[in-house]
Amino acid sequence: MQVVIITGASDGIGAEMARQLAETGRNQIALVLAARSADKLEHVAASCRSHGAHVLVQPTDVAEQAACRALIDATVKAYGRIDLLINNAGISAHALLDEVTDLGWYEQLMRINLWGSIWCTHAALPYLKASRGRIVAVSSLAGLVGVPGRTAYSTSKFAMNGFFEALRVELSQHGVSVTVAYPGVVTTEIRSRGFNAHGQPLGTSSLDERGAMSVETCAQLILEGAERRQRDVVMTLKGKLSRWLKLLAPSFVDRMALAALSAEVHPPQ
Repeated sequence: MQVVIITGASDGIGAEMARQLAETGRNQIALVLAARSADKLEHVAASCRSHGAHVLVQPTDVAEQAACRALIDATVKAYGRIDLLINNAGISAHALLDEVTDLGWYEQLMRINLWGSIWCTHAALPYLKASRGRIVAVSSLAGLVGVPGRTAYSTSKFAMNGFFEALRVELSQHGVSVTVAYPGVVTTEIRSRGFNAHGQPLGTSSLDERGAMSVETCAQLILEGAERRQRDVVMTLKGKLSRWLKLLAPSFVDRMALAALSAEVHPPQ
């Protein structure tokens, strides 16, 4: 039986990955679903169990190191192994730096987006090495190219990328793969729940979300990348081009980013 941990599994990309894994793995997979909301996790778990998957619900706030360790301990106690750790939990933010009144929420965002992944991965490492397993880190295109208005969010995702790129090399001799996924705009609620300049929930998305990738497609691409043990999963043509243009024509990428910021401030009607 394959044992998979998914953080941020109560909705959005995490919940959809759980459902897709349950559909394909059926009674040969055990899913450990982690997020803060027990009620939402139970709803996702019921859907997964209907496909025959074994499911453990573990309410977890990844911003707390003890909770991350408890997640790994509960998984090992229940199933004795870990084959795949998907670090998906995260929170968004939209604020120009000179609008920020208190940097305290920057620290909270880093605890969720960066430290939660580090704490979970560190605790799971002995078990992943034993199974020659896989690690997935769900980053963002904002972790490849700095996006104005996303200083906090881009910082957390750039840091996340650096951590997992270095870890990939460390773990290569142990047969453990590290896949970093870079979604663009996906049809989830993450942007409306993110922080504004004052550390309060935004309430609505600041982006023009026409043409956003479906959560089903995003989840499928991440899981396919993990199965193939890919290094990176860059999901859009714009993301792939930006990655190379950043090296070849950085000023052009800056202008693209500024245009995107203008579109956020004055979205098309």
